[in-house]
Amino acid sequence: MPDRRLSVRLKQRGPIPLDVEFSCGPGDVLAVFGPSGSGKTTILRAIAGLYRPAHAVVRSGDDVWTDTNAAEFRPPHRRAVGFVFQEYALFPHLTAAGNVAAALGHRRRSERPARAKELLSLVHLTTHFDRRPHELSGGERQRVALARALAREPDVLLLDEPFAAVDRSVRRRLQDEVDALRRGLEIPLVLVTHDVDDVVRLATDVLLLEGGTGVACDRLEVVMSRPDLPWLRDAVGLGSVFDAVVSGVDAGRGLAQLGFAGGSLQVPATRLSAGARVRVRIPAREVILATTAPTGLSLHNMLTATVAAVHAEPASDRAIVQLQVADGAVRLLAEVTRDAVARLRLAPGAPVHALIKSVSIDVAGGAEAGS
Repeated sequence: MPDRRLSVRLKQRGPIPLDVEFSCGPGDVLAVFGPSGSGKTTILRAIAGLYRPAHAVVRSGDDVWTDTNAAEFRPPHRRAVGFVFQEYALFPHLTAAGNVAAALGHRRRSERPARAKELLSLVHLTTHFDRRPHELSGGERQRVALARALAREPDVLLLDEPFAAVDRSVRRRLQDEVDALRRGLEIPLVLVTHDVDDVVRLATDVLLLEGGTGVACDRLEVVMSRPDLPWLRDAVGLGSVFDAVVSGVDAGRGLAQLGFAGGSLQVPATRLSAGARVRVRIPAREVILATTAPTGLSLHNMLTATVAAVHAEPASDRAIVQLQVADGAVRLLAEVTRDAVARLRLAPGAPVHALIKSVSIDVAGGAEAGS
């Protein structure tokens, strides 16, 4: 199998400031996350060849798409890129199947109708082949746009705010479908978004942007558990994100058991199925720390942890305590007062108990295993 790792280095002072470097491997989802105007879409356009930064290197495996030092630039139509735009960009006069077939120019004309229908079926539009864009809902138009992007048989898939134009319930369904789809694609996927729900649900890695500069780039669980990123703290709220599996559901108690590396949690069982893979987010504000194990509490979750670091908030009476659970396999954040840090003598290496209410844990996903 050819190397399909996407490697990108972009730098310029203006007119759009950029200073980023990252890579994304097959099967991974890199979320480019940051405030409006931070250069997110410009990065996608540079990868696709729709924008030329002053200094750039873009490679797909050993295939060089852009190298300004070597005066190399491959035009967009010669890059194996699938691009899903925020505004769909569908041809209004063509049917759903026609829009997808329009991206199948590399195949024989006789093959295109059947292949277009295969791709539309892949995104759950089996009964919508002959409908035109104005006859489709926002979520259905986005599915057509995704099928058209896949029609190019891309080495890289780019998604620009793909769920921005749909409501929250449709967004969740599309997130689930994209997550299931990417697991079978084995190509890098780069997702631009300003919505933390998209990041939590889909990302394996995160590039955090501020003013065109990459201020953090690492695995999802590492970036989201860093206490020293001001924009993340102020705009989203700090919290820990990690993967888990639904190990059991107790319908009588209305609780599901989530297993993760070195521990378990109990959460409300709504929409969760045994064996499902899920993504867990625990807001730092919802974690209570204790130096001795309390009893007689209504909460269900108490994790044994070790203090990894204490980050004092500037000009504030708050502090962020970073915890290691299960020998560091999972990181938690707890937001407490500076007084609590002093009273509990919280310092690196100190053992603590992290107390978390079940209803405070956000769980994304929940489809049955293998679906």
